[in-house]
Amino acid sequence: MKDALFRRRGGVLCHITSLPGAAPAGTLGAGALAFLDFMERSGLTVWQILPLNPPDSHGSPYHSASLFALHPALLDPALELTSASRVKQYMRARADAFERFSANQAYWLPDFCRFSVAARLYGADWSIWPERLRLRDGSALEEFDRVHADEMELVRAYQFATDDGFAKLRADAAARGVLLFGDMPLYPAYDSADVWAHQDLFLLDEFQRPRYVAGVPPDYFSATGQLWGNPVYDWDRMAESGFVWWFERLKTQLRLLDIVRIDHFRGLEAFWAVPPDALNAVAGSWWNAPGHALLQAFKERFGDLPLVAEDLGVITPDVDALRDEFSLPGMRVLQFAFSGDPTNPHLPSNYVTNTVAYTGTHDNDTAVGWYAGLDDRTRGAVDVLAGTDDEVPWKLIEVVFRSQANLAIVPLQDFFSLDGRHRMNTPGLIGGNWRWRFDEHRLTQELARRIRSILVASGRVSE
Repeated sequence: MKDALFRRRGGVLCHITSLPGAAPAGTLGAGALAFLDFMERSGLTVWQILPLNPPDSHGSPYHSASLFALHPALLDPALELTSASRVKQYMRARADAFERFSANQAYWLPDFCRFSVAARLYGADWSIWPERLRLRDGSALEEFDRVHADEMELVRAYQFATDDGFAKLRADAAARGVLLFGDMPLYPAYDSADVWAHQDLFLLDEFQRPRYVAGVPPDYFSATGQLWGNPVYDWDRMAESGFVWWFERLKTQLRLLDIVRIDHFRGLEAFWAVPPDALNAVAGSWWNAPGHALLQAFKERFGDLPLVAEDLGVITPDVDALRDEFSLPGMRVLQFAFSGDPTNPHLPSNYVTNTVAYTGTHDNDTAVGWYAGLDDRTRGAVDVLAGTDDEVPWKLIEVVFRSQANLAIVPLQDFFSLDGRHRMNTPGLIGGNWRWRFDEHRLTQELARRIRSILVASGRVSE
């Protein structure tokens, strides 16, 4: 599917949890199918979503207890898998498929089941679990599996059901000519099955606590940088192991998605490592990472892949060279274009075709909210480029769709002309993020026609 990135397409950014419906958040149910129908009417052929992993307590899918597992809350509520008996009935009806799934996901699934059960018993911070379990003593794991077999089986069953539901969504999308574009976070959370199960692959101390944590230096979003708190990889050990963990992880993504974005791609060339007791990310420093060896191993193992490099933030020529060597599209965001520098890569006149262009991302304000907050100089520059005046965000959408970028993506909030109260995430803030949902009545025929007309005019869909 690498050719998915080498023809002109238009897409929309909307996470599944933002879909309408009766459940507390959007799911893989009727709301997802209705959204696919709207995309088909509009001529949009790429649906970009956020990571599918279980989110943290604040709802962030970028700080997850597993980079392999899916979030069971995405399950279609129409399945009514609300009790152990209902789940067992579902499993009996799909017994052969259930066993195939378990065998195919054996690299990560047993440990995720163990971790999920143990986290309920002892808390998610596995560094304070009973020592033999914390250190993964073989006999302790066998005893745990025996005592908690039923609970682990239920976790495994929910993973299968969610995977099954997503496979159905992908088939429904394909039937409508829509590609699914997902996101692969660079790091798991410390409180995760991934770190507990593979302690040797992370830089941990003698007490199994992080020696360094991840983040980024001061940037567009924060004067003190971003302190994510995820443990960083022991890249030497990753390389010595032949990158098996990464192979298995990418396999889980490619079986679900047509296109995969590598979040924080620059961390594959060099990563920002911060002492774990630092108050903010300013105290960090750059460490080299073997991104070339990893991507070369991907290419040798899987061939050419439909990967996108999230290359925003502090980007160096070495990061650009790594992206270009493997012909990966980078990202260009219109909101970042107005620095006054004519060589700014986010200016549409500087786009190359092998690019994914956006009005904004899930970390940006909406186009309406962003424009309203601009100073007079920047607003004037935007008006000169896009002829915006009172036509925000549609003039900005037209600029992105007319650009040379093969793939142009617009957040759904911008198609709806919503202000900053509707943004998905504000980096650096803990609460109030990841909750945005839309009303199904916004998916009108008039909106579909307006989107399609721009896509036709920009050569991204035929009449």
